[in-house]
Amino acid sequence: MSDTLPSAPDAPAFRYNARLANEIEARWQDRWEADRTFWAPNPVGDLADGFDAVAGRRKLYVLDMFPYPSGAGLHVGHPLGYIGTDVYARYMRMNGHNVLHAMGYDAFGLPAEQYAVQTGQHPRVTTEANIANMRRQLRALGLGHDPRRGVATTDIDYYRWTQWIFLQIFDAWYDDEAGRARPISELVAELDAGSRLPERAAASNGDGPDGKAWSALSADERRAVVDSYRLAYLDEAPVNWCPALGTVLANEEVTTDGRSERGNHPVFRRPLTRTGCSTTCAWSTGPSRSSSCSATGSGAAWARRSRSRWRSTTTSRSTCSPRVPTPSSVPPTWCSHPSTRWST
Repeated sequence: MSDTLPSAPDAPAFRYNARLANEIEARWQDRWEADRTFWAPNPVGDLADGFDAVAGRRKLYVLDMFPYPSGAGLHVGHPLGYIGTDVYARYMRMNGHNVLHAMGYDAFGLPAEQYAVQTGQHPRVTTEANIANMRRQLRALGLGHDPRRGVATTDIDYYRWTQWIFLQIFDAWYDDEAGRARPISELVAELDAGSRLPERAAASNGDGPDGKAWSALSADERRAVVDSYRLAYLDEAPVNWCPALGTVLANEEVTTDGRSERGNHPVFRRPLTRTGCSTTCAWSTGPSRSSSCSATGSGAAWARRSRSRWRSTTTSRSTCSPRVPTPSSVPPTWCSHPSTRWST
């Protein structure tokens, strides 16, 4: 009997392991990119290449919740949701839909700011580096995003639009009689002409604050009356103020011990002037059970007078959106681009 043990067979050349899996995945990702598999062309413009092939298909827009680029990369919880939406997008694409699956990054806020403080770098430097790394990781996951599209909330080409939208809301008031929002300049013109009495009056006769007629009000008093009509307005409310972080915290960012979740700093309740936004919407209660709502009648007046705040409300039957005036002119040409691009 021999004392030598039989030698282990040589490992097969193509044993499926992590290295081979990564090679296969990378080849497919390169193939998808070369074939523009996940591109969703526009009907016109510089992103219209290939639209003829999908012109007759139904359109579907899939958007994931943006990750915060406030760390060196994705964590294991990110793929949990992203893989689900990717499966849905792929399924709908294989069933003949023209699918636009986009991804973006929500870089404004405390997490990105604190990450920059901890690393001793400018927030833009850390944010752009983290976005680049996250894009690499998302590609490695094999997700079917259109690589030409997406937004980062720190991009000027993106937040100039959010600022523009806010200005439209700020310069608007809700007219119960017309059933829509109108420019604030039209309200001022009606008050000047006497065709409308100030509704925001302390006096019971409705003439104006302290019973004064509109024409007798000072500039500050007139401004206060007009501002009280705006869809976006200043208001004072108690908030969670954290001096160490220099910002206001949401309730979920404060521990039961009254300290900040990030950094464990003391948090205090104090009044602070902030911008509020009136809802101009009443839920539809008609027999048709409409899936949309409109701001009309007493419901809209109640909503406007009660100064209800916007709420992130999840409902299976109703959605709500503000009505703002249609701009009288096309936005500047520097805003008129066919898509939002990555700026890295």
